[in-house]
Amino acid sequence: MSKARFSVLLFAGLLVAAIAWLGLGRHGDDGPTPPTTLDPSTQIARGEYLARAGNCSGCHSARGGDAFAGGKPIETPFGTVYASNLTRDDATGLGRWDATDFWNAMHHGRSRDGRLLTPAFPFTNMTRVTREDSDAIFAWLQTLPAVSNQPPANTMPFPLNTQVAMVVWRALNFRPGVEPPKPERSKLWNQGAYLVQGLGHCEACHAPHNLLGAVVSSPFTSAPFTGDPLQSSLVGGWLPGGDWYAPSLQSTIEAGVSNWSTEEIIALLRDGRHDHASVSGPMAKVVLNSTQWLTPEDLLAVATYLKSLPPIESPLRKTTLSDSARSVGQPLYEKHCADCHGITGNGESGRYPALAGNRAITLPVAANVVQVVMHGGYAPGTVGNPRPHGMAPYAPLLSDAEVAAVVSYIRGSWGNTAAAVDAQAVGRFRRLRAD
Repeated sequence: MSKARFSVLLFAGLLVAAIAWLGLGRHGDDGPTPPTTLDPSTQIARGEYLARAGNCSGCHSARGGDAFAGGKPIETPFGTVYASNLTRDDATGLGRWDATDFWNAMHHGRSRDGRLLTPAFPFTNMTRVTREDSDAIFAWLQTLPAVSNQPPANTMPFPLNTQVAMVVWRALNFRPGVEPPKPERSKLWNQGAYLVQGLGHCEACHAPHNLLGAVVSSPFTSAPFTGDPLQSSLVGGWLPGGDWYAPSLQSTIEAGVSNWSTEEIIALLRDGRHDHASVSGPMAKVVLNSTQWLTPEDLLAVATYLKSLPPIESPLRKTTLSDSARSVGQPLYEKHCADCHGITGNGESGRYPALAGNRAITLPVAANVVQVVMHGGYAPGTVGNPRPHGMAPYAPLLSDAEVAAVVSYIRGSWGNTAAAVDAQAVGRFRRLRAD
């Protein structure tokens, strides 16, 4: 080995060692637990509410398993991560943890033994949660029955499964810290920002991610940021796996709500629907498990914050559906869809959403409407909408070419001018779901 090559390798090794020393040597519990102003029963009730607000059960409760006992697989571009057990079992859960251990996980992304957690756990958002709220969540979790359940080992490949990789990721993408309220903003707006950017971790879905899986242009990464939460990262992004697209919460042609009334935003988050929109897919689970349970004040706070995000005036690419595509898609639509959504795509208020002028239909990305046609569309059952109407899956009935034809017809009729979909793209989504 040449001296030059040895020097380069030595330097690289020292650099990695230095980064590892800096990262692994700091456990950063930020001192003793501050005294809470809440009595134990109030603290526990607050913790249960916050756990719902953060949709903790969405990841930490596996299908068919005990609540919060972990084991649910979370697919990432870098392998499968299995959610941890949050019950108070000594061997497999949080039974030997204390409030400071839990704070370190929430705020610093570190386990009780100092091990760095993978960013599949959104500590980049949970770092915003205050110590008092973190302690309340932990106090409630400690009331859950202990469940012995050891989740499977993560399947991330080497070297992504090493602590050195986690140190490097953090050095590039993570800065812990609870952001103080903006004094120029109202108390309500600050509370909305706290919920959306912290416990709600909305950017985990509604933001683009870089090649390392980190949110782009987030105030909680090393990406350039002005310090104003109005420089939002909620501009749309693909969910892990690439089978659903979380639309931009700022774009006027996607899911921006700057021109909605506050009442409409609240209704969608609380009930899963209002007269002009409804939720389905992954967002339906968020409403079911989380946002429908927010207090009226917190719903108003979230709506206030989302409404304040500066709109992105994205130009809609207008295309015209060809006569040949219409001749194939229209009979399929009239046979399978028109009974509910109407011959002219006008739907039925309170039951079946209109397809004409529907932003969910005309998104620049057609993935979501393809998923709904193939695998069904189900609004959440909520207190405000206890018996929602669902849509049956058509994947067993229609071929890829037929799904593409009917989706293209819907996206190009009654004033809709979105691009057509081809059978190859539909086949990709069919394979994704099969996997």
